[in-house]
Amino acid sequence: MSGQAHPGPPGPGGARTSGDIGRRVAARRKQLGLSREELALRAASAPGYIEYLEEKTAAPGMGFLLRLADALETTVTALTGGDAEQSGGVGRAGYHPQLVELAADECWSLLGTHGVGRVAVTAPDGPAILPVNYVVADREVAFRTSAGSMPGRVAGGETAFEVDHIDEAFSQGWSVLVVGTARTVTDEAGVSRLDGMAYSEPWAGGDRDLWVALSAERVTGRRILVRGAPGTM
Repeated sequence: MSGQAHPGPPGPGGARTSGDIGRRVAARRKQLGLSREELALRAASAPGYIEYLEEKTAAPGMGFLLRLADALETTVTALTGGDAEQSGGVGRAGYHPQLVELAADECWSLLGTHGVGRVAVTAPDGPAILPVNYVVADREVAFRTSAGSMPGRVAGGETAFEVDHIDEAFSQGWSVLVVGTARTVTDEAGVSRLDGMAYSEPWAGGDRDLWVALSAERVTGRRILVRGAPGTM
């Protein structure tokens, strides 16, 4: 059967771990706000297999991958990581694209779907844009860094933070920009709360125990829509 699982090799200690496909499926499913049951219904599969795919190492058949990609409004290439090293935005523009402004509520909703964004920093040798892992809490954007680092320098002043998403397959995407005043979070309760909300440790590694929160004064966003693409009329 095309949806049959083919277990991969066991991980350390004999335990099976989730594969790259499973992690990408889980991330995309959560981004769309779907439960495993809802995804299974979309992909004509069983919730148990979706669970297995996300939590174990499996090699689903191409027929199932095509249904799964369609259910997740993406491509097989994206699910299998074939586009991981490709630069976004190099494809042709979509058919009759439409650029629309996003309402504030939608901007915050989109901000909550991602975990990596870019913060603007004024450095001694000029402006810089740096990627950071972040969380959204009470209409604030917060990221963890280290004292004296370039991202940490934004505390106490106004800065900009940006998140975007590109759907290369359909030449559409969105971007959200947050502008406001940054501050360090020093109270124990605030630090503990943000630590608990973090998706993971900062990808850059090292000792990064300083939380910087950006209080939004202006939130704007734009989306490129392409007629006939998933999610459009």
